[in-house]
Amino acid sequence: MSAGRKNNSTNKDFNTPPKYVEAVMEFFDGKLDLDPCSNEFSLIKAKRTISLPEDGLLCSWNEYKTIFINPPFGRFNKTSIYTWLDIAQSASLHFKSEILFLIPVATNTKHFKHIVFRWAEGICFLEDTRLKFWSEGKEMKKGAPMACCFVYFGQNYDKFNQVFSKYGKVFKI
Repeated sequence: MSAGRKNNSTNKDFNTPPKYVEAVMEFFDGKLDLDPCSNEFSLIKAKRTISLPEDGLLCSWNEYKTIFINPPFGRFNKTSIYTWLDIAQSASLHFKSEILFLIPVATNTKHFKHIVFRWAEGICFLEDTRLKFWSEGKEMKKGAPMACCFVYFGQNYDKFNQVFSKYGKVFKI
């Protein structure tokens, strides 16, 4: 997933770093149902993974109770982080899905104002200010150009706080 405002790379696979994969799996007790933004090098192991050319936005999320999403950080195929958050918020509300996102901190954006601050249960601002994503099974040399956070949609804020407070400052929204 693209880690910044301007993507100068042809690489589209920016994978979640191992320590955060461990946190995601700990939060979901090792039972992750869906990763709709996967790729062949992803360290996230979900029962159902969706990789390009299949579009994770077009599949039904209603049968999945635990979902992790590290979406494209920029515009991709006429979609944006807003699109992913909007679908996730709906899945959380209507199907009681527990959903974690790894996204850039951009509190001035439409997706933060209209979805995260209105509908998310919690947020963890990561202490890693230049998160180093993984690509093709290796840590990337350059860190992300902006800070990242985990956003949680669901009903178990206490567990979210317990697991993610090791990695940054957690707030209930």
